[in-house]
Amino acid sequence: MSTQKEARQQYGDVHESEALRIPEEKAEQLVDALNSDLAATYVLYHQVKKHHWLVEGAEFHDIHEYLGEVAADLEEGADVLAERAQALGGVPLSGGANYEEHAPVSPEDADAYDIRTSLENDQEIFGDIIEQLREHIQLANNLGDYNTEEQLREILEDVEEHGHHIEHYLEDDTLVTQGTLE
Repeated sequence: MSTQKEARQQYGDVHESEALRIPEEKAEQLVDALNSDLAATYVLYHQVKKHHWLVEGAEFHDIHEYLGEVAADLEEGADVLAERAQALGGVPLSGGANYEEHAPVSPEDADAYDIRTSLENDQEIFGDIIEQLREHIQLANNLGDYNTEEQLREILEDVEEHGHHIEHYLEDDTLVTQGTLE
């Protein structure tokens, strides 16, 4: 059991890193951006996991497997975001309710939908995250934090790839016959 009575560092406070030598005022902007990306990523992660669990239909297996991969990639990206926020002297955002409260995206409600609607909802959040990541890449570049810029570029590459694949799942062409759909 911990005997610590006070927090080591309050969420929102940024302590300048002597090792990274990024001024505190710049680090604060970067940590804020990273925490926003972290929140959005976890909102999407939980929504994708929901769809992974609930997918049904003729293409169940492939979509189920793919959404599992997407969720794993999102979680890996979230870890990179959180670790970078910490390295810059901040406290990474944590906790389910905190993610939704701080995220610039809104998840679908708790109901279950057909997979097309679910993937459309995922694609909407992917698009929002892509736009935000591009803005934060530019911010990191403008503030001279090329490491954060590079890490965000790598995350953007994964997010764009998954958004593109979901776009393919949503195309009208299918191998499933009309009779199967009725």
